[in-house]
Amino acid sequence: MISASIIVPCLNEEATIYLLLEAIQKQTFPHDRMEVIIADGLSTDNTRQEITRFRTQYPDLSVRVVDNARRIIPSALNRAIEAASGEFVIRLDAHCMPYPDYIERCIRALEAGQGDNVGGIWEIHPGASHNHPPTRIAAGIAAATAHPLGVGDALYRFAEQAQSVDTVPFGSFRRELVSRIGAFDETLLTNEDYEFNLRLRQAGGTIWLDPAIRSVYFARRTLGGLIRQYWRYGYWKGRMLLNHPKSLRWRQALPPVFVVSLVLFLVLSIFWEVARWLLILQIGAYSLALLAVGIQVALGQRTISLMFTTPLAIASMHLTYGAGMLFSFFQAAWQSFQTEKSIS
Repeated sequence: MISASIIVPCLNEEATIYLLLEAIQKQTFPHDRMEVIIADGLSTDNTRQEITRFRTQYPDLSVRVVDNARRIIPSALNRAIEAASGEFVIRLDAHCMPYPDYIERCIRALEAGQGDNVGGIWEIHPGASHNHPPTRIAAGIAAATAHPLGVGDALYRFAEQAQSVDTVPFGSFRRELVSRIGAFDETLLTNEDYEFNLRLRQAGGTIWLDPAIRSVYFARRTLGGLIRQYWRYGYWKGRMLLNHPKSLRWRQALPPVFVVSLVLFLVLSIFWEVARWLLILQIGAYSLALLAVGIQVALGQRTISLMFTTPLAIASMHLTYGAGMLFSFFQAAWQSFQTEKSIS
């Protein structure tokens, strides 16, 4: 009897999907009690060939592929859950490699009633593939996405004690939970996990973070990829906040406030000297904070290039996340205005 269904949203992940499946193959949880369901968004690279190669080499592990015609993460998760037969659902990502005891620990925590949705810690590694080894900028991006200045109080990046939190990466839960609080919101392209966990908390549930549950997550490999990722994060966080404004956390509010203040001081500085000095002070203080983090990371990892690449990645994250969220708000306001105008 299948008790664990591992679900994986996937789109053009030929570089890492085999690594994920190998990590699942190495799980301590019995293979005959788990299944892997990959919801593929009609990949156009060699993703499916890599999955077939794995299934040929490891026929003892049940791996199925279902089509995700909408090609977005929340619909992938919903299609995979619909196809799942296990009592427990463990969500993973094509960019990750869970530790060998990952599934066992998740199910143990769920059975012990520690939380309704259980997850663990991300160990951020530089993005790479068999054709592209890690670069200096990839190392800087990995350091930035694991540092508190880059991600705020997102405890799943660096927590050391088990505790109740507002969200966890990936997550594991009983399949019946979806019947109780609803499926993932397919109107969101990202932030679907945070919105799902928000509904869970509103229903009286608990999200539990256990640092003993660990997975390696491969960060974006290029600065362009990071910028696109965080613009998307900011934009869809804005859309989610329009429906759930009380869910806003300080770590999510700071980037748009920072971007607004930069633009405001820049415009006012044209004709107001005080604003010019405030702009200089703000940029100077921010630059010093970035430099301090760069030096800290470079010394900690004994890699001089991180002194420059880490601050660059953090600044890119802050600015694009903040700008994406603001654009989301402005776009929604404009669409609302146009709708009201057409009605009147």
